[in-house]
Parts: sequence; C-alpha cells; structure tokens
Amino acid sequence: MKRCLLPILALVACATPQQGLTPAPEPTSSAPPLPQEVRLADLRQLTFGGENAEAYWSFDGRQLSLQARHDGMACDRIYRMSIDPSGAQPTVTPVSSGKGATTCSHFLPGNEELIYASTHLGGDACPPRPDHSMGYVWALYDTYDIFKTRADGTGELTRLTETRGYDAEGTVCAKDGSIIFTSVRDGDLELYRMDKDGKNVKRLTHTPGYDGGAFFNADCTRIVWRASRPHPGKELEDYQSLLARGLVRPTKLELYVANADGSEARQITWLNAASFAPFFHPNGKRILFSSNYGDPKGREFDIWAVDIDGSHLERITHAPGFDGFPMFSPDGKWLAFSSNRATAPGKGDTNLFLARWVDDAKPALETTAVDRIREDVAFLAAPEREGRGIGTAGLEAAGQKIEERFQSLGLSPAGDSGTFRQVFPVTTAVKAGAGTQVTLGGTVVPADAYTVLGFSAQGVAEGPLAFAGYGIVEPSLKVDDYGKQSVKGKLVVVRRFVPDSATFADTDKQRRFGDLRYKAWVAAQRGAKALLVVDWPEAPTPPQKDWKLPPEASLPGLSPEGHGDAGIPVVVVKRSAVEPLMAALTKGQRVQARVETRLDFEKRDAFNVVGLLPAGEGKLPGAIVIGAHYDHLGLGGRYSLAPDRHEPHGGADDNASGVAGLLEIARTLSEQRAQLKRDVLFVAFSGEESGVLGSTYFTRQRGDVGMKDISAMLNLDMVGRLRAGGLTVLGAESANEWSPLITAACEQARVPCTSSGDGYGPSDHSPFYAAGVPVLHFFTGAHSDYHKPSDTVDTLNVAGTERVARIVSSVALALDGKTTLTYRKVPSPAPRGDMRSFNASLGTVPDYAGPPEGQKGMLLAGVRAGGAAEQAGMKRGDILVRLGKSAINSVEDLMYVLNTSKPGESVKAIVIRDGKEVPLEVTFQESKRPR
Repeated sequence: MKRCLLPILALVACATPQQGLTPAPEPTSSAPPLPQEVRLADLRQLTFGGENAEAYWSFDGRQLSLQARHDGMACDRIYRMSIDPSGAQPTVTPVSSGKGATTCSHFLPGNEELIYASTHLGGDACPPRPDHSMGYVWALYDTYDIFKTRADGTGELTRLTETRGYDAEGTVCAKDGSIIFTSVRDGDLELYRMDKDGKNVKRLTHTPGYDGGAFFNADCTRIVWRASRPHPGKELEDYQSLLARGLVRPTKLELYVANADGSEARQITWLNAASFAPFFHPNGKRILFSSNYGDPKGREFDIWAVDIDGSHLERITHAPGFDGFPMFSPDGKWLAFSSNRATAPGKGDTNLFLARWVDDAKPALETTAVDRIREDVAFLAAPEREGRGIGTAGLEAAGQKIEERFQSLGLSPAGDSGTFRQVFPVTTAVKAGAGTQVTLGGTVVPADAYTVLGFSAQGVAEGPLAFAGYGIVEPSLKVDDYGKQSVKGKLVVVRRFVPDSATFADTDKQRRFGDLRYKAWVAAQRGAKALLVVDWPEAPTPPQKDWKLPPEASLPGLSPEGHGDAGIPVVVVKRSAVEPLMAALTKGQRVQARVETRLDFEKRDAFNVVGLLPAGEGKLPGAIVIGAHYDHLGLGGRYSLAPDRHEPHGGADDNASGVAGLLEIARTLSEQRAQLKRDVLFVAFSGEESGVLGSTYFTRQRGDVGMKDISAMLNLDMVGRLRAGGLTVLGAESANEWSPLITAACEQARVPCTSSGDGYGPSDHSPFYAAGVPVLHFFTGAHSDYHKPSDTVDTLNVAGTERVARIVSSVALALDGKTTLTYRKVPSPAPRGDMRSFNASLGTVPDYAGPPEGQKGMLLAGVRAGGAAEQAGMKRGDILVRLGKSAINSVEDLMYVLNTSKPGESVKAIVIRDGKEVPLEVTFQESKRPR
C-alpha cells in the first residue's frame, strides 16, 4: 500500500481495481488502550479489514478523508467517512473513480471539496510496482498529479498540477486553502506551496534530499515535514541515482519545522530512524509523528510526540506492530490514527482508530539532554533574571545556579581561594558628581533638567553656544549640519535623533547618525569644547510630558565598544531649559554658557564561574578551556536593538543557550573522564556584553606564562538557533589541525558544519587567541531577535543546541595527544573593532577591558597578521592614543576615523608603549566588509 508520507506497508502487484468497492465497516467497537498509553482514552476501531490509513480531518471535525485498499483492489482509493465521536457508526463514501493509483486526500476549507493525487491520466491500471531487488525503495510515479473534486465524489476533477513528474503529498492551509505538496519538478524532491486553484507555485526547500509529508499548523504560520539529508559522497550519489530512476529509499527520515514560507527551517529530531507523518497539536507547540525509533530491527512503529524545539520526546503508543499517521481533530480533543492492533493473527490489516486525547496526562518521561538544556535556558532567560545585566540580582542568581551545577557535576572549584568564583571589578553606573553644573545664558539649569552621559569627559567648558542642527556630517548623504561655521572653542548644541526625512528613513541610518557618541565625536573633531543635546526636532511638536533620559545616560563608563570618554563634556538638556535661548541660537546670536562635569563611577564585583575537570590516566600537558558567557543586556539600553523597550532582555540564545550547552558538555565529559587526556577548565564568563571583560580578566590573571599551559579554547556563544544551514565554527584557521577534528565531530553528530576564520571576533574566544591560544567559536547564526526582548526560550531549537554540545564534547575528547595544535596568525578582515569601517581598515584588535585605570586610549589585544597596524609596527599591549588629527579614546573613536579615511592614505599614529609615546607611520588598507 503506497503512503503519502512514507510507504511503510508492503506494495502489492498492480492490477485493474474493482469499481465501486467501499470499505465495509462492521459496527464500531471499543477497545481499551494499553496501560502505558496514558494519552489515549475511549479508543474505538473505525474500520475492519484491508489497508486503511492517512485519515485527515475536515475543518469542521465531522469527517475524515482516507485512502484504503481491500480484497480485489490493486491500488489505494480515496474515501470520505463521517465521524460522530459519541459512537455512532460511521458512513463511508467513495470519492475517487478507481482509476489509477490515488493518495493523499485532504479537505479544503468549507469541507465541500477535497484534493488528492492520482495517476489516472497515465492510464486506468495501477502503475507497476518498484523493483525491490535494490532493497526497500518507493516508486515516485511521474504520472502523479494533484486534483480537486467535490467531497461527495460527484462532479468533474480539476487538475491543479501539470508539471511533468511526481506531484503529490498535498495538504491544505485552514485559513486560505493554499496547498503544500512535494514535487520533483526542479530535479529533487522538494516542498512547494500553491494557491488553492494551483496558481502561484513557490518552492520552499532547497537542500538535496527527500522533503515531503508537510502539514501546516492551525494558523498556517508554520509547517512541519519529514526529510532525508544524504551525506555528500556515496549517500548522496545513491539517492540521486535512485531518483533518476523514479525511486527513493526513505529509511532515514527526521523532522523539520519552518516558517510557512520555508524560512528559518530547522531540524528538531536526530533519532536516526524512519520518522514520518508529523502533525501539529492545535496549540502549535507540540508535534505527533510516527517512528521506528528504539527498535533495533526497525519493524516496530509507534506514535511519538515532541515539542517544536525538540524537547520532551514522548512515546504515545505501545501496541506491537504498526501505529502511525496520527491526526488531531481541529479542536485537539480526538486523535485519528492507523494501527495493526486488534488484527487477527496472520493477517496484515491496517485499520483506523479514534481515541480521545488526554492532554493533562502525567506520563513518566525520561529526562534527556535536550530537556536539561531547555530547563537551563528557561531558568537563565526567565524575566526574574532581569536580563542578566551587570550588577543585577538576576545575574548573581544565574552565577550561583551555575556554581551549583558545576558542583553537582563533580567539577572542582578553580576560582579564587578554593571557590568557583573568579571576581573582577566592573563599573556598573556613572552619576553626576558634586560640582557638576550647567549654566546657559547666565541661568543655572536645574539638576533635574539635564543629565551627563556616561562617556562624557570630566572638566569645565566655557564659551559661546553654537547651534549645529542634528550634528550630522556625512558627505555620501550630502549632509553637513556644521556647514562653514567654525565651532572651535564653542559649546555646540545639537538636536537629538535624526531628521524626519527620506534620507534617514532606514533604521541603520537612524541608529548610526542618531547615536550620541557619534555626535560627540563630530563636535570634538571640529574643536568644540562641549556638546549639549536637546530633544527638539525641527517640526514643531509639544515637549514630551514624560521626558525620558537617553539610554546612554544610564550606561556604565566602560562602553561595550571600548574604554574611555568622548574627549569633551557631553550633556543632554531638557527642551524647557534651552527653549528661551533657541530663537537666539538659530539666528546665530551670541549666548554664553558654562558646563562643568564631574562623574562618580560606581563599581561592583562581577565574577566568572570556573570549574576544573581533571583528565583521566595518561594526562597530557595543556588544559582545554570550554567557555560561554552568562551575562546579557539587563533591561536594554544603548546596545539593545529595541532601545525604547525598558524590560528584561532574556538573551535565551545570547547566551543562555551557550551556558546550557556548557553544562551539558561538562556532564558528558565527566561521564567519559576516563577517555579525557587533558584537564578541562569550564568557565562561565561574565561581562562579555560590556566588552569581553570576564574572559579578558581570566587571560590577564594567568599572564603570558600561564596562558602557555592552555592548549585550546572552545567557545559557545549563540548556539540556540541551529537551522537547516547547519553550524558555523569560527576560528578554524587559528590552528592548522582544527579542520579534520571539526569534520569528524560534525559528521558523528550528523550536523552540517561550515568552518573558517581566524580567532578574533566579538566574543570570549578573542582574548585567548590574542594571547596565542588556538580557539574555536561555535555559532548557529544571527537572527532578528538579537539583542531584543524577543530573544526568548520558545524561539530556540534546543535539540540543535544538544547537537552543538555533542560536537564540542567530541572535539575536546579528540585533543588526546594524537594531534598537536599549531597556533596560527591568520590575515583576515576584522569582524569587530573595524567592523563598521566601510572605507579603511587598520587591522587592530581592541582589548575591551581598556588600558590601566586613568589612562586614555585604546589598548591593543593584538594586531592582525599582514594588517596596516602590524606593518606600521604596532604590537599587542600598545595603547593607541592618536591617529592622524584625531585623539583615540575608545574603539568608537577608531571606528569614526576609519569611516572618514581612505585606503592608501598614510597618517601618523601615536601609541604608548612601556610608558613612552612611540610615533608610527600607518597606511590604511581597504576594508573587506561590504557597506
């Protein structure tokens, strides 16, 4: 019997089917489910004898469409069955004509029509069965097309697909009647979506392998399907060879989910079995499917359930033989499925059953690695953790939880004084100190009418005010708010944000040119003594009743992009304080002002959590560090990509996922300690979002000598969104020997991996690479929820995170002495520091913890091989203080200079080395990052 989703049952010889034959159900009977089947109640058998399967509900929950084959019938035929869950005998009506083979029937909205696939245009007889001498294969009949007809079987058939080749496996969206189906029209078995009339066909999948049996969720925002992904090489060649002959061998299938347009596709099972017929629970959060998972012989098929993130795997049925094709009624109260249960000995009948679904049952579930990861992420990303911002009680609670887990996993404390904590100071707040005062036109501005920004310089600025519009200068946009006026020695007033115009319509320009740090840099470059920012747009608008401070006002003095101030005092002033002077300013009249800024820096202790797992026998020198940062953005702020939302940024992917993976790796390696040849230091870093502070402190504390005792660093940052494209492994070029180790680990985990790049980047591996350690950074990719409150646990693929943890564990175990890593400096474009430098590149790697207390400038963690900085003679440990005419107080200052410079341009640079100024000649290189 051919199956729409998977041909589980044996195919029979095809012959001309008997016309008009219908299933002849005996009176329905009740049969109790097995004791282990706690999700099923009021079990009823609906058919008796023959092959009956793929019963799909109508959208009103009163009918089922199905395919069936009985004695004397050589092909499946489509039927419609009325259902009364109260127990009345169902009535069965034939729908298809009996010509050719038919499969995959599904109601359209309104329940008056349905679709199914048929081969009848290729002939009335059943197509020939496939040649099983090649093993178990399924024929993809090229005469299959999808048709629409009346649900009562009357009327004409309307052909919906006309492309030559296999078109079948159609199911329907409840909202608009659009159809998702499988086709070979582009040379592979892929998913497509079309309108209910067959128009506007769009391809949804693009990866070699078998994609089919797709279903929509209730609101048609997502799809689920089963797919094979043959490994490049012999597997793929075998698959393509069979496909060329109209065959497929569907014995290894996994489940995938995606948005309804095919985007964000991700694998959610790695059962290494034949898993098929996935169907959403109406709540959209759980999926039922059929699988022979757990049976070494592959013959026992049962119904299973799993959450859409791959967690909470649950076996639903336990009857011997086949249980499959689970389909929920639209209200989720009833489950129709096919089964061999209650079949007489020696007969191979498959019948339809109906059961009431018990949602609140309490099955005994085995806790898996996926479940543990989800539980850890849920704790770390919960609103109670306050976004795990530096200085919050939520971050403290997260660190304490990690300590407890390290201890329970048998790790030894490797922090300060025999504890798990390695403590380091962090600036958590900056406030205006005593003596701070703003005077405009002889009037002292009340303290509640202005605020000093965290990156403001301290000191006194006095002189006339100068108005410079929005404070934007960008030749490429033909914008220069300073024009020809000289502001040297003056205090510049600029508007907040950007103009409301087409020039600044896109979000990137709004963020870039509305950034107050940028406005301060432009003012300082033109010789201004201070910058005053006022919330006063050009269009006449009333002042805000509930004036809010800009996010910069609440940030610590240590910027996540670097250390140091803007070089001039910077204050934001309420409109009411500037309003009496605005007319005079816009007319260029002289208005005297004085700004004095004094800042008080509040410091608190943050801490890394460090645990040691000693190697087994035959220990080798050179420990492995496996790390992940556990801090995030707190309630948002300047570096949130939803800056107007003052609420917990949970950071489920960034980086609760990495910490959860770290804990699972610690468990795995603890259990396999006998195979471990090197000590492993597990480190949960803090302060990463503030500039990799924790990892920088860790490497500084060990010093150059201590870092030589570390053989490798493996970093997990944002590993919660594994998608069909696979895992990205950065830093693979930091040692010549990484590539085969990565390849072997990824193949073993059955995850496609892409590896490349040097060891620099915006995460905790970078300080290790700068210190001479080979590194890897495991990363599942960027997404639209990055640095937003929407980065929540329900958006993750935790089954994918478990795969990443498995890969990292394998790499750690492979560092067994047979392979010696060779540290390598790699010339490559900068992923951070110069990351927004679209015009020129310097090739510096910032140390985000900054220079020693009280020193200005940008401390270099390293320089890129072959880069402009290395060629100029800059070294790790230098403090860059000037580049051309510009003072460099932070990474941001460097970014602004590079954005206004050109490749090939030479300027004088000054670095502080061993306490002395060293002048160097620098020739900028071309930035390789696209604008």
